[in-house]
Amino acid sequence: MSKQEVIICHNLEENLNKAINQCPHDKLFVLADEHTRELCIPVLSEFDCIKNAHFIYIGAEDVHKNLETLAYVWKELGDKGASRHSLLINLGGGMVTDLGGFAASTFKRGIKYINIPTTLLAMVDASVGGKTGINFNGLKNEIGVFSPAESVLIDANFLKSLDIRNLLSGYAEMLKHGLISTHDHWIELLKFDFNNIDYKVLQSLVGKSVQIKEDIVEQDPFERGIRKALNLGHTVGHAFESLALETQHPILHGYAVAWGIVCELYFSHIKTGFPKDKLRQTILFVKEHYGVMPFNCKQYERLYEFMKHDKKNSAGIINFTLLTEIGNIQINQSASKDEIFEMLDFTNFPSVRYNKNIFYLFPITIDQTFNNQAIRVFIIH
Repeated sequence: MSKQEVIICHNLEENLNKAINQCPHDKLFVLADEHTRELCIPVLSEFDCIKNAHFIYIGAEDVHKNLETLAYVWKELGDKGASRHSLLINLGGGMVTDLGGFAASTFKRGIKYINIPTTLLAMVDASVGGKTGINFNGLKNEIGVFSPAESVLIDANFLKSLDIRNLLSGYAEMLKHGLISTHDHWIELLKFDFNNIDYKVLQSLVGKSVQIKEDIVEQDPFERGIRKALNLGHTVGHAFESLALETQHPILHGYAVAWGIVCELYFSHIKTGFPKDKLRQTILFVKEHYGVMPFNCKQYERLYEFMKHDKKNSAGIINFTLLTEIGNIQINQSASKDEIFEMLDFTNFPSVRYNKNIFYLFPITIDQTFNNQAIRVFIIH
């Protein structure tokens, strides 16, 4: 898989003009959703380099990341005269870059494309690394291909139009990158002030986050080994997303990942000895900024079924990425059904209270049961 060029932009028009010129084409297309049509297209429409582009618009949010929308993009490309020498620009969040990348990679056996991510989640995750795809049969990213963009242009100015929930959604992936990299980077991520956002600091953190992902992808472009480190929090997180979609209460991807990180760091502590103090600090950050995933023990079986469809699995065994320490990654760690239910118990206690000094899980005691099972008492000092 060829390496894509990731550019942290200081002048988007200049960077985009250069990226387009590096991809000789007969026709230029821009894909955007209804959000970016309103908020971001006005910025690009002033650029001379796209004055002759054909625009394709799709619905916003993850519910449109499906086969029907994909077919619509294919049809629009065909109806507007795209050939295998055409170029597609994907302007939007992760849904647009995932679906647009897949559409480009499959139309006439593949046309070149450029990603301009407009959300924090897309900047640090979806648009970088060459994964493309759609949701299918109720499962996240079930159909797709590895096919990198020619260029990814990251302009932090787009972040100023995001609400706090969408900023936090992307930040969960950055937190994951901190956990799989270095202690110092993890700490600076925990200290970021969302009440007084410094976008210059955020852009610097985005640059570090993208570099962490790029370094891992370069080592293992097709996810046969160390790239699975990027799935920390995602085995449970994708199950949370699929459950939310099934129950018609969709949640943002990053929130699901944050809640998945809580589960999988807890399992890391139990199985591979991840330090209790770092577990506590991460949980407190997630609880403060993301709250808790709304689910109950009657849904454990369904969540387990969703996890069985995870793409990291082998021969029916559910695999997790765990940590023994910040940056010390253990891939292909299996878990029994009981262990998975215990992870869910940990996130789904009926009463969770905490302050800056102690994280309590109670009123459960050693002789009580939850989900009809004996569970461990867990008080993190």
